[in-house]
Amino acid sequence: MLALADPADLDKGPRSTKSGTERMCAVTRVVRPIDELIRFVVAPTGEAIPDLKRKLPGRGLWVTANRKTVAEAVKRNVFSKGFKKPVKASPTLADDTDKLMIRGLIEALAMTAKAGAIVSGFTKVEDALKRQNAQALLHASDGAVDGIRKLDGIARQNAEFGENSRPLPIITVLSCDELDLALGRSNVIHAAVLTGPAGKTFLSRSQTLVQYRMADDDGNANAKAKLKHDLPATASLTETSDDITSDDNATDEETVRTRTTQQD
Repeated sequence: MLALADPADLDKGPRSTKSGTERMCAVTRVVRPIDELIRFVVAPTGEAIPDLKRKLPGRGLWVTANRKTVAEAVKRNVFSKGFKKPVKASPTLADDTDKLMIRGLIEALAMTAKAGAIVSGFTKVEDALKRQNAQALLHASDGAVDGIRKLDGIARQNAEFGENSRPLPIITVLSCDELDLALGRSNVIHAAVLTGPAGKTFLSRSQTLVQYRMADDDGNANAKAKLKHDLPATASLTETSDDITSDDNATDEETVRTRTTQQD
């Protein structure tokens, strides 16, 4: 099926953002699938805000989903030009968008846990990996290195010698406190998303966040290609799940970790 391309700066509302649609980035003027863009609308206060779930009312303007391009949109006054009226754009809009993505990711992880599709604690995660019952491995971004290294080694070994040769996604974008908040327990350093559909939204949002944090469009495309290969087939770039009803400068380099490994 051919994607539907609309070169106009503004869409006709949230109902016009069907799967497969393409839009033009208001900054780069490049037409992309909406999975690779962020929709922005004008709040009643007259300020540009990200519509990550593509459900907010009003016409929307689309920007390539990476931090650099969102910051450039603010710098070049793209929102006022695109909406053809004065629109305030916070100088911190790129960072604010990142924070909203983190909040949405925490919500998605909490819903995955409520569905019983998360285990946490070094021993339980290790067992899930050895049983090849995990579709993603999570580490706190501020966790200690030793436990992370051991679990990562098991994941790599499974990819090399297990029945499923696909590399296991390893997600390190959430801190210990953020994992605690999502899972409702303290000192969570390691967790695993178990095999099944319940983790689809979390994996999709993780992928989108990593994509957003890449430094430029080329890196963004490379990251998307890599993550599409790494993630299970059930995950995509699009935030399509309706499971979560509440609203919503890391890099791909290794984060310094200081927390100790959680034991059961």
